[in-house]
Amino acid sequence: MMKKTITAAAMITVGLIAGCGGGGTTPTTGTTSISGKVADGYLVDATVFLDKNGNYQLDTGEPSTVTDANGAYTLTVDPADVGKYPIVALAIMGQTMDKDTGLPVTNSYVLSMPASATSGTVSSNFISPMSSQLREMMETGIYASMQQAMVALQTKLGMTAGTNMLEDYMLANNTTMHVAAQNMASLMGGEMAQVMRTNGTSITVDVNRYRSMMGMIFSNISSIKGANSQAAMTTLMGTMTSTLQNMPMMGAGQPYQNMSTAFRGGMMGGMTGTSTGGMMN
Repeated sequence: MMKKTITAAAMITVGLIAGCGGGGTTPTTGTTSISGKVADGYLVDATVFLDKNGNYQLDTGEPSTVTDANGAYTLTVDPADVGKYPIVALAIMGQTMDKDTGLPVTNSYVLSMPASATSGTVSSNFISPMSSQLREMMETGIYASMQQAMVALQTKLGMTAGTNMLEDYMLANNTTMHVAAQNMASLMGGEMAQVMRTNGTSITVDVNRYRSMMGMIFSNISSIKGANSQAAMTTLMGTMTSTLQNMPMMGAGQPYQNMSTAFRGGMMGGMTGTSTGGMMN
């Protein structure tokens, strides 16, 4: 997998602690559990939380946990919140270990799962680059249903019709999905310098840039899905870096209210990452 140093990533762990008030809080009465796993390969010591305000950052009051030695997690939540909010997982540089390599990840990156996928009727709460892509596809409003988004992603990857794109691809021994997920995670980690922002010890995610990155990955996913796609990934990494650097950093609380052309256009499969980052309403 590609490695790239991330600006200010060494501060991520401190930022997470500051952002969550020492690990976040969980409800104490009338609770239920959401359990699953986190992967590119299974990720150990990744931070998982229910993202109630959609800012991809662990905030005080959001139920949180850390994945165990098998990449598994269990969130304790209010029953009314199941299926209402997305779940986010943070792979943290130097802390989270990828069981594919047995080593800590060298780049931090953000994974998530659509809110509707936490109900237990769509998936096993498996958080991965695939679920992350599906979450962003649904955020565009382009896809009428999760099934439609899954078919679009399935087609992009050349998967067999009917493949569950939210499945645990390692448990299913789906090598194609696993390799594609590894490459996607590498690209996501490589661009964190463009989408993460540091304010003292607090780390935030510029959601507009993050979603633009995901749009460009989706648009080019057919070219970077294989084990021999290093050249294509290098080219895409350079294009994404240039595009994201030209996008203005958004103010606090604003990014997820806007959609760049790289995001909406990319999720429709019609972009290659050449957008200048203009806003669309």
